[in-house]
Amino acid sequence: MHWEELCPIRKELVTVERWDSSIMNALGVTADVLRLDKIHPIISGNKWFKLKNYLNTAIVRNCPSITTFGGAYSNHILATAFAAKVAGLQSIGIIRGERSQKLSQTLLRAGNYGMVFDHVSREEYRGRNEPDFLNALSKKYPDTYIIPEGGAGEEGRKGCEEILQWIDQSRYSHLLCAVGTGTLYSGLVNACKAGMHVKGICILKGMEQHGKEYKKSDRFEFTKYCDINYDFHFGGYARKTPELISFMNQLYRETGIPTDFVYTGKLFYAALELTRQQHFVKGAKLLIIHSGGLQGNLSLPQDTLIF
Repeated sequence: MHWEELCPIRKELVTVERWDSSIMNALGVTADVLRLDKIHPIISGNKWFKLKNYLNTAIVRNCPSITTFGGAYSNHILATAFAAKVAGLQSIGIIRGERSQKLSQTLLRAGNYGMVFDHVSREEYRGRNEPDFLNALSKKYPDTYIIPEGGAGEEGRKGCEEILQWIDQSRYSHLLCAVGTGTLYSGLVNACKAGMHVKGICILKGMEQHGKEYKKSDRFEFTKYCDINYDFHFGGYARKTPELISFMNQLYRETGIPTDFVYTGKLFYAALELTRQQHFVKGAKLLIIHSGGLQGNLSLPQDTLIF
């Protein structure tokens, strides 16, 4: 069976909701939100699309297991663990950093779905994409199918291109998404209509030099409309400030839309701040891609967020 049959997306769950912001209204900008966080409780948001083609390949090849990479709070690790269970595959997680005496909620849940953890030092982890590392991994876990960190790579990007099939692109002038590996961003660039502006909000610190990698696209004639902003990382990956947490709570009070502090909280904050700075012209119509990942909030102290 194909992945789409094992774990189908219910069309009624892919909703577009208006973000009714007084600041945006005053400046003549409208914003809708594509609620991909609603499509599945575990494999939420862009994770379903990133994993789709990799899982289908593993199934077709009759691989007994899949192996992937991530940190202790990785959305990708949890989504992969659950997806492997659904597909009847063993999952192996190469986890960045030495094993802690107290596992994160993410790893505890992934373990409950059957994932086996292989903790490596941060120094070793940096070589996760190098041929020597991958060859050693293949020898250690024979016949496993290796999925890049975050579902990055061509198969992940192609999966993300399908996201825009769920919306009417003609209604929007801009697409906005959070950027980590850049897989979602490059997928949107490849699949967007001519003249569409795709703006990525990088949630990692010090990534400006990787801009060319992020912008790899099969549709080079359109990339002049696309760019990545590096000003809203709030200190780096999984870093946060009281201002960000306060914004996320206020956004939920006003809209009922939950966000996470690693990706989407920063994305929504950036969308509002860039509007305030009049980065978008009057009449701009934004579509913000809610890429899920809400499980990351479980690492916050209780009552930090109101949702």
